Amino acid sequence: MRIVVLAGGIGGARFLRGLKAAAPDADVTVIGNTGDDIHLFGLKVCPDLDTVMYTLGGGINEEQGWGRTDETFRVKEELAAYGVGPEWFGLGDRDFATHIVRTQMLGAGYPLSAVTEALCDRWQPGVRLIPMTDDRVETHVAIEEDGEQRAVHFQEYWVRLRASVDAKAVVPVGAEQAAPAPGVLEAIAAADVILFPPSNPVVSVGTILAVPGIREAIAKAAAPVVGLSPIVGDAPVRGMADKVLAAVGVEATASAVATHYGAELLGGWLVDTVDADRVPDVEAAGIRCRAVPLMMTDLDATAAMAREALALAEEVRA
Repeated sequence: MRIVVLAGGIGGARFLRGLKAAAPDADVTVIGNTGDDIHLFGLKVCPDLDTVMYTLGGGINEEQGWGRTDETFRVKEELAAYGVGPEWFGLGDRDFATHIVRTQMLGAGYPLSAVTEALCDRWQPGVRLIPMTDDRVETHVAIEEDGEQRAVHFQEYWVRLRASVDAKAVVPVGAEQAAPAPGVLEAIAAADVILFPPSNPVVSVGTILAVPGIREAIAKAAAPVVGLSPIVGDAPVRGMADKVLAAVGVEATASAVATHYGAELLGGWLVDTVDADRVPDVEAAGIRCRAVPLMMTDLDATAAMAREALALAEEVRA
């Protein structure tokens, strides 16, 4: 079975770990969000790609869900001593090595997709990880702070500001001019199942879909498309997705996110059991819906979620 997953960071990575446990023989291709990418200290940092790679490769800081395990921060401390920032973004010493290798390879002329493949040769994540595009795309957020309107990089909005101010707009800068990375459209066309994990629907999955050609390829794919709600009990399971959902005019409910994606993309949608009353609304929008436990409390629970998604995919296919 060939499965394609559109993945953001922590939620997508943890879901993938459960998917691998649920379908160990599946051929899984992950299309990773690169809208969170940022240049820091002269280095190209790809947080979502690295979170997937580290999580599946056994190097993630499990408590945080991002960054490396057994990390130290001496380089960051030395940079701060020189007055070099930003101090709000925490790159650890082990993590720095990944970004140095990536930046060197990009500087030598390799595209991001080839660089990602080379980095995965070390980590052996057990999936094929492809960035959504080799082109530069960065998600920016329009905010009003201290009486002034300005745009900030999504990482600044999420990490420094912790989404403490309202997002007026979310823009994947460069997406309109970007092209899908090699292998992305081919994987979608060949897939038996396409999954939207419980990643942020605006700045993770939404940014991937903003690359011209990807949404269209999924809409016309023969494979059933099933998503899992990142909203449980009218609140994000993790993070501050409600802030960016509000910026695009979508309520923070399991049913509203489903209809935001739309029946032209989704064939099936899973909501948590606490949101069972939302099922009729989703089905009224032409999307088959089931209520199942959606809290990724451990590997077994996450694998059960993945099995439910695959079972719903078979229902949609039939």
